[in-house]
Amino acid sequence: MEKTAETEEQVRPQGRPRDEAVRRKILGAALTLLEDAGFARVTCGAIAKRAGTSSATVYRWWPNKAAVLIDAFAESIAPELPVPDVPTLAEYVRVQLRQFSKVLVGRNGRLRAALIAAAQDDPEVAAAFVSHWVEPRRALARKSLRRYQNDGQLPADFDIDLVLDAMYGPLHFLLMVRHGKPNQDYADDIASLLLRGFMPREDER
Repeated sequence: MEKTAETEEQVRPQGRPRDEAVRRKILGAALTLLEDAGFARVTCGAIAKRAGTSSATVYRWWPNKAAVLIDAFAESIAPELPVPDVPTLAEYVRVQLRQFSKVLVGRNGRLRAALIAAAQDDPEVAAAFVSHWVEPRRALARKSLRRYQNDGQLPADFDIDLVLDAMYGPLHFLLMVRHGKPNQDYADDIASLLLRGFMPREDER
């Protein structure tokens, strides 16, 4: 008699390795369903079934499907967007925008667009997207930009959050409106334009 996924979970030894393996299966299943079916048609039950586990296991770690999907997205995309440890603001901006533009033309770009679209009509998705992805990433970026601000590469009176909006806004616009495709040349052009605006004014040098 073939064992079900839930029976297998019951007979396996309890412990952290088993939990992590199941969690990764759930996240992988969530991403596949999001890409194949779209946010609206994904359910926690469908995620559990594809992962070979139970809905109770999914709800043990996440309150709703939005949290599962956005955690899955965050873990998938984070390795593609390492925070560069570089000495100059110019290099930081160029590397970040090049990395981001590369991500947006692949699978994670499609998933990001799907989540942003879903967030427009679903406050639960919007809240999860901000708390699980946007704010953690912006916190890392703020830390980097403040370092450049402290050593005089970025004017002291510049609002860091506005700088981040200016960096990533154009690429998000391309992703959602689709009047063009994000690419390395576009990223470099945006970086050059921004860096001219970021240069300290003569009276601050």
